[in-house]
Amino acid sequence: MVGPMTRRALLGTSAATLALAPWKMNSAWAADQNKDTELREAARAIPLVSDCDVIVCGGGPAGIAAAISAARSGAKVRLFECHGCLGGVWTSGMLSFVIDAAKPGLNAEITAKLDALGAKMTDYRKSDDSHYVYDVEGMKYLLETLFDELKIDYVYHSRVVAVEKDSNNRVRAIVTESKSGREAWAAPVFIDTTGDGDVGALAGCQWQFGEDKTCPCQPMSLMGIIAADAAALAEYDTAQTSANKDRLREEMLRAGVEPSYAKPTLWNFGHGVAAVMINHEYGVEPFDAAQVTRATVNARRELYHITQALKKTGGMWENIRLVATAEQIGVRDGRRIQGRYEVSVNDVIAGIRHDDAICRSHFSVDVHAATQEQNRKAAYGSKGVKAKPFDIPLRALIAAEVDGLLMAGRCISGDFFAHASYRVTGNAVAMGEAAGVAAALSAQKQMLPHQLPWIAVATQLETVRNQADNNALLAASRP
Repeated sequence: MVGPMTRRALLGTSAATLALAPWKMNSAWAADQNKDTELREAARAIPLVSDCDVIVCGGGPAGIAAAISAARSGAKVRLFECHGCLGGVWTSGMLSFVIDAAKPGLNAEITAKLDALGAKMTDYRKSDDSHYVYDVEGMKYLLETLFDELKIDYVYHSRVVAVEKDSNNRVRAIVTESKSGREAWAAPVFIDTTGDGDVGALAGCQWQFGEDKTCPCQPMSLMGIIAADAAALAEYDTAQTSANKDRLREEMLRAGVEPSYAKPTLWNFGHGVAAVMINHEYGVEPFDAAQVTRATVNARRELYHITQALKKTGGMWENIRLVATAEQIGVRDGRRIQGRYEVSVNDVIAGIRHDDAICRSHFSVDVHAATQEQNRKAAYGSKGVKAKPFDIPLRALIAAEVDGLLMAGRCISGDFFAHASYRVTGNAVAMGEAAGVAAALSAQKQMLPHQLPWIAVATQLETVRNQADNNALLAASRP
């Protein structure tokens, strides 16, 4: 259903009223006493669409899982993505590497279907499917195929810019901006899978960022794809041994350049092509566009300079070339939205179990150095936190301060150290599955997510994961 909604009515009860930037595109501007420092937009009608059950904001690993599991649970789903493909850091971020993916459900299905496409390149150090390298274009193709098969409505190049709440503090609608202009979208339930918790922040939720109030945060990295002699890429392939990180750094130092990341990583695709993660951008706030822009430019220059320096050394690097850099820089640290449970470092140390567990993180606490100086001493480590496999409960995926909003991925409710483990994409997929199921049930039962009986969520989540497991078996059995 489409109907006009005035901007004043749309944002009148929204935390976004104060969060909106002062520049707003409209032909009718009203001057005021602060005419030299701001422009005020006149009230206007915004088209409001109310034709789906679940709206997913962000198409990364958590977002695609949320949309797929909600659709498989019978919901009509719409997803908005700010870049030009599904997959987020997997695709527009060109990550090329999945971590902590040996989990039932969609993780297994994606792994098997990538393998069937010839797009699952190698298992990490010849292990199981916990960690593996994949082909980025194959991942794009697979995810769009899954969405189209399920008739999920998805829109690229659209960013959420405002959130409207009703008088009961329930999220009622989001506002997006794109080439189609400013549009409003209503639904019974919403899922924030933006990575940086954009929707939760616009809705007025409290959030944390970084390690403490001084906000030392994990650095960003821009992925690149290189072409070089096949023998060189095979020799320095990180998937074979972690010692190749130090050997690759020695090659860069021999070429006269010091990488900003002291453990440069290369994942060999074969046929003379590899993905590289060789830079760190320190102290960048992911919700500051100017900072992210400068970090992206700095990182891209570093990738180019390093490959050019290696080329000048000749020998096995004579034919090296930087083929592509990612559309988006990889963000490790963003907002963590306050939920109805906060996953903590104590949970990690104790290996805590929950009755409403939706997945289990098996990854270590992985904290990358916050500065270049610290990086030279230790590029990453656990800061003394010894992790045991720990559960993530559904409550950590439900916003505490507004109703009708779920989170999945790295913006769920947790502290810095727990986040340093669960932020990897295998966990993001599992979280997305659970959020999608809860959202679909919430819409169908006309209940808020926190009101759902756990047995209903657990039963449907098992059904969805069993279906995905069966799809994985089918994919693996086809010649």
